[in-house]
Amino acid sequence: MSEKTYVQEYNAVLETLSKYIEGCAKADGSIMRPAFHADAVMFTTADSAVTRVSAHNALFDGIDNDFKPSNPNSAVVTVDIVGDVASARVDTDDLDGFRFSDFFHLLKANGEWQIVAKTFYTHSTPAG
Repeated sequence: MSEKTYVQEYNAVLETLSKYIEGCAKADGSIMRPAFHADAVMFTTADSAVTRVSAHNALFDGIDNDFKPSNPNSAVVTVDIVGDVASARVDTDDLDGFRFSDFFHLLKANGEWQIVAKTFYTHSTPAG
């Protein structure tokens, strides 16, 4: 079989997302770093303004310095794949007391899926 099936690609995307999920749970940016492209960006809103930062500068330092290892509940809510492009949503409850909905865009290059963008929402209600 020369061409990968949707199921194989879906599982490969899940494998990439699992690095992010595990890195969050262990509060260890080095676990999630391989899942992200070197130029990956992150977007959110704060005080009604859109904020764009480098995922490598903000995300990994934030996970390493601002979070404690925890036992969050994470679920991959959606995965949508078309060719070498994918999007996914991951919801996480009780990540060091926070609830997040993360939206990822991924690209497949050189046979590997990598996150190129993360947009997230921090829920106002505490986890639990």
